[in-house]
Amino acid sequence: MNNKWVALPLLLPLFALLAACEPATAPAAPETPAAPVNTAIGVPAISAEDIASHVAVLASDEFGGRGPSSPGEELTVNYIRDQFAALGLKPGNGDSYFQEVPLAATTAAADASLVISGGQGADQSLAYADEMVIWTDRITEHAAIKDSDLVFVGYGIVAPEYNWDDYEGIDVKGKTVVMLVNDPGYATQDPKLFTGNAMTYYGRYTYKYEEAAKQGAAGALIIHQSAPASYGWATVRNSWTGPRFQLEAPDNNMWRAAVEGWLTEASSRALFARAGMDMDKMIASASKQGFKASAMGLKASAEINNSVRHSLSKNVIALLPGSETPDEYFVYMAHWDHLGTDAALQAAGKDGIYNGALDNASGTAALLELAQAFATAPTPPKRSVIFLSVTAEEQGLLGSAHYGKNPLFPLAQTVAGLNMDGINTLGATKEISVSGYGLSELDAVLEQAAASQGRRVDPESTPEKGYYYRSDHFNLAKQGVPMIYPRRGVDHITEGKAYGLAKAQEYIDTRYHMPTDEFDATWDLSGAAADVQLYYAVGEAVLNSGNWPNWQPGTEFRAIRDASRPPAE
Repeated sequence: MNNKWVALPLLLPLFALLAACEPATAPAAPETPAAPVNTAIGVPAISAEDIASHVAVLASDEFGGRGPSSPGEELTVNYIRDQFAALGLKPGNGDSYFQEVPLAATTAAADASLVISGGQGADQSLAYADEMVIWTDRITEHAAIKDSDLVFVGYGIVAPEYNWDDYEGIDVKGKTVVMLVNDPGYATQDPKLFTGNAMTYYGRYTYKYEEAAKQGAAGALIIHQSAPASYGWATVRNSWTGPRFQLEAPDNNMWRAAVEGWLTEASSRALFARAGMDMDKMIASASKQGFKASAMGLKASAEINNSVRHSLSKNVIALLPGSETPDEYFVYMAHWDHLGTDAALQAAGKDGIYNGALDNASGTAALLELAQAFATAPTPPKRSVIFLSVTAEEQGLLGSAHYGKNPLFPLAQTVAGLNMDGINTLGATKEISVSGYGLSELDAVLEQAAASQGRRVDPESTPEKGYYYRSDHFNLAKQGVPMIYPRRGVDHITEGKAYGLAKAQEYIDTRYHMPTDEFDATWDLSGAAADVQLYYAVGEAVLNSGNWPNWQPGTEFRAIRDASRPPAE
């Protein structure tokens, strides 16, 4: 690691900014500054070479794709622990750097079946993995539905604040609901409907399955379409087959629908045709106020045979105590896990290791660089710093969910935090992006730091993908902790924005959640180093300020924070 230091003139105006910040409406993104990008601003020198060395280790074949509760986990968490210990950081859980996360892994056998009957034509059996993927989130060895009536419930959303209820007037108890991904705002691009193009939490598949269970549905199937889902069918097949991890629950998650899953767009169109429905017309009607769910006149029968394995995974946590108010905390976080190894692919002579170099060996490397920067600073910050590396993000944000329910440091005393999930591998960019831009006062702190690099802060270019609800910070945000989620920029310093967007899409199409997400020694990590310097500056500003950044008025987390934060002096 690189221990060289430079002066810190950037931080004083950041402290002043925090001291003066007041709730405000989300500011418009500033114009591109005229100053050139400067990757050596006044924060500790964070090395692109060190970032690369961490990624190369964590994404190596030896680590086996860093699957939770695998031999690769042991290598991974021990590597992170050893890095923290070598820096002299304190264990975050008493005398241990580990927080145990009890998991149950259920693996559906390849004979999982889904048969559609009724309507036009003979019974149709959908092919597992190619036409559908189904599972059960119940922790059980067997789950099934028999002749369950199919009901099209549009987007499967109940949102009183938007005067929207797709389940109004229909009883789906014991039935199987068929739903669209994303939400009506994305479908219509109407900024007055939900939040327009930007996905809300109601658009996330996690919400839809949970709401279907609350409505008493026996089965819940989502129609996959690549654009509104923001990923192709290969991602569904790779992410939702094989072991599925759940947090252990006293009721074994029996409140969930017995069968959950995805249908390909082609199999969905065949389903609607069998029911005598025009799928495009039904989608259009589902995007309008006053939509009414429709029985499809079809029945579904499904059966899933699981192997169940109980195990313990680990979050890794370290602490740098503050010098003045050590009982107030800023948290940096990144998930260490990926999808592990697919033995079936390897048996077929293919690459079965999901190395997860960008996702998220890179974010873990950034976390380690930040730990190094703070641990070797000439003076410690006034507040304490938490470095949190969580497990099972790829299985539904489980490690962070466990921490959110069982925090090792009080969340009411956690002033704010920053999450890293994928870093810039393309070189310097003119901007840095923020998922959930406009949600909190942390945006202004990041903007001040970025301006010192001659850069701007932009809202994420694809808010329809719902990234703010797809990574671990969300489990702390739900508890009221202001969390910022910066993401790599796309406006390349020499090649331009179109180049950056094309490269981002290329990653989604060819490497995201695929064995091809491997470390590449030709990556230009100078932009990553510049970004991590910004992350340091944001944390340093909050840590050395007595102020508590808040959510913006009217945001979904503001009331929770206002109820929990210490009273103003």
